[in-house]
Amino acid sequence: MAGYSDTKQDHLRRLRRIEGQARGLQRMVEEDKYCIDILTQVSAANRALQSFALALLEEHLAHCLADATAKGGPEAEAKIKEASDAIARLVRS
Repeated sequence: MAGYSDTKQDHLRRLRRIEGQARGLQRMVEEDKYCIDILTQVSAANRALQSFALALLEEHLAHCLADATAKGGPEAEAKIKEASDAIARLVRS
């Protein structure tokens, strides 16, 4: 079971909102809107994606990683490495 199962509907709502923001950006470009206005909306979409990513990461750490570390062994080490790599990717983006 995914660590986000309890909040799946909330995540889907957030992703739909982000999808709407991306469509809005496309529409702005199609309508030749002012560059700065488009960049402002790009910034808002990026923040929304980052917020979603952090919420998902928090749930992963609280559920998936916590369960694996409680069991110990090679699976725990693999999950810790996986989480560390994911955090590094988020920090670089």
